[in-house]
Amino acid sequence: MTAPASASPASESVLSHRPFTLFWGARVASTIANQMQIVAVGWQVYQLTHSAFDLGMVGLVQFLPALFLALLVGHVADRYDRRKIARICLFIKGLAAAALAIGSIYGWLDKQAIFAIVFVIGATHAFESPTLQALVPGLVPARLLPRAVAWAASATQTAVIIGPALGGFIYVLGPSTVYTSSSVLFIGASLLVSLIRIESVLPRREPATLSSLLAGIAFIKSRPAILGAISLDLFAVLLGGATALLPIYAHDILATGPLGLGLLRSAPAVGALSTAIFLARRPLSRRVGRSMFIAVAVFGVATIVFALSRSFVLSLATLVVLGASDMISVVVRSSFVQLETPDHMRGRVSAVNSVFIGTSNQLGEFESGVTAAWLGPVPAVLLGGVGTVVVVLLWIRLFPTLFGLDKLVNPAAAPNPPAQPPSPATPTTT
Repeated sequence: MTAPASASPASESVLSHRPFTLFWGARVASTIANQMQIVAVGWQVYQLTHSAFDLGMVGLVQFLPALFLALLVGHVADRYDRRKIARICLFIKGLAAAALAIGSIYGWLDKQAIFAIVFVIGATHAFESPTLQALVPGLVPARLLPRAVAWAASATQTAVIIGPALGGFIYVLGPSTVYTSSSVLFIGASLLVSLIRIESVLPRREPATLSSLLAGIAFIKSRPAILGAISLDLFAVLLGGATALLPIYAHDILATGPLGLGLLRSAPAVGALSTAIFLARRPLSRRVGRSMFIAVAVFGVATIVFALSRSFVLSLATLVVLGASDMISVVVRSSFVQLETPDHMRGRVSAVNSVFIGTSNQLGEFESGVTAAWLGPVPAVLLGGVGTVVVVLLWIRLFPTLFGLDKLVNPAAAPNPPAQPPSPATPTTT
């Protein structure tokens, strides 16, 4: 898949490219739907069970399908039209949300039914996430990729601000209202993706051999800096999973309700969105490796402060700082990985990246739930924050090249040569 030609050499706005604008809108709609659904599922499960372990199980049942399907979904993303894959995944998510709504209306939605539907959502997300990551470089000229990554992140964070607060507010009308709204948004996002038209080169569909399935892992292993960037974020998210315990903090520690939970869920996105917009306009130009490590360390410190806070206002402010620091790490890591990966490998590399990063959110939720069940919510979050800071210090010693990374490479100036001779393909515009 090749990036569309720029309309004008002087044009540097990623939003002037219609395919990316449609992608941005789809990302906003689907993430709002997902965040509304997360609030409703979390609150509903805790009301049903009052169990920190069951809150952690919500994350685990989403993590498992992504883990076991990782190698397959990357291969699929590199063999088939990524737009079609994303469109189908979003539509299935819409159906899953509709099932949650129907179950809530008719009263058969118990803990086991929620876990089963969430498992389907996790399996669908396993295909959707790496496909969308691999799709972005084909929507804009290569020179705009770092800005496109920042704008894509801003779409996510805009939705993360709106979605949880909106979900908490609508939950007053009942969980079925939240799930129905989510279903409509997922299907709308699917329609937006179907409108994307880009010039593409359809690759030869190589057979699904063990070598091709493992190609993403082999590629990352051969590049220590990429491995360091991905694994740093993995452990930061895994250890710093405070958001999994927000229903407990809202209900038992900060004494607030669903609306307060929605605001707490939105707070990290407030800091992340402002940072993403800033980086979209003024990308980091020097010492990007050092900046990423400092940002992850701040993330850990913010997690420690949140763990000890008993003030709703202080907790909100701390979560804003947590989100802002996390966004710096996300933009640097995502841009670096995409720029260093040739297009024919992006699906498989993105799939491995999704297991390390995307699914670490769900595994982190499970880890936080189990630790909170053993030690209590405050010690669980506190230990996670301390662990994050320790990992940063250790990774500086293990990956000095990544820490010393000065600037992101411009692929237009130093293109990645193809790893194999190009196969016959027919350019098409669809």
